[in-house]
Amino acid sequence: MPSVFRLFSRLPLPLLHALGAALGWVAFLASPTYRRRFLANAAQAGYAFGQVRAAVAHAGRMAAETPRLWLAGEPPPCEVQGAECVEAAWAAGRGIVFLTPHLGCFEMSIQEGARRWAGAHGPFTILYRPARQPWLAQLMRTARSRPGIAAVPTSLQGVRQMIKALRRGQAVGLLPDQVPPEGMGLWSPFFGRPAYTMTLAARLVQQTGAAVVLARCERLARGRGYRLHLQGLGEELSADLPEAVRQLNAAMEQQIRACPQQYLWGYARYKQPRAEAQALAEVGT
Repeated sequence: MPSVFRLFSRLPLPLLHALGAALGWVAFLASPTYRRRFLANAAQAGYAFGQVRAAVAHAGRMAAETPRLWLAGEPPPCEVQGAECVEAAWAAGRGIVFLTPHLGCFEMSIQEGARRWAGAHGPFTILYRPARQPWLAQLMRTARSRPGIAAVPTSLQGVRQMIKALRRGQAVGLLPDQVPPEGMGLWSPFFGRPAYTMTLAARLVQQTGAAVVLARCERLARGRGYRLHLQGLGEELSADLPEAVRQLNAAMEQQIRACPQQYLWGYARYKQPRAEAQALAEVGT
């Protein structure tokens, strides 16, 4: 597997996206469980299969492009729209919490942000959970520790490092639609159905006064690269935690509806949270 991963990292992006599209359809047709979840999640959001069928191929493209994004030296081209909201937050002396759902190339969202702004404003901090396979864990350590990106553990220590980064006026990045472990979230509506949702994103903003920037990295056709869309939250985040979580879920819905053809509808968004020995129910200082 490591050799296959490295081989894919050397292939051009158009070829990777073509191969990934085929792999996406193979997975969709071969797995009844994945297919049912994909269709059910899309229907929950009000989409017929014909409206989001392109997302089948995009799920495969996400898998196929990952080796190149992790290991290749030269990043793919990426346009940026809405950078003004980022500049305004830093001009006001605030840290930034970048939030992106499982939409498009979310890996590229942080990479491009770090490439553009880490030199002037410090590294972008992200949470990092090691893989169970030794070869993949080593690969992820290398990939996550890129210039301009600081990967911290998914532990209380890691959360404290994120808080410190925000208080220094730096940036952190999170996937707020990722189902957290038990004790680290709240049940909150997501496309009209209760979903266990992380509280970490809201707590970071509430405790540090950071700005929220919504990031959506869209794949361009024929492997031409990416387009990163950035925008502010548009409202102050509530001091009430359940309401703040609801606000962020609503913001993620808005991002997904802007490009439903590239959302990971097969992600188990409504699953029960897993139990962990140490749940980060409280964000420490």
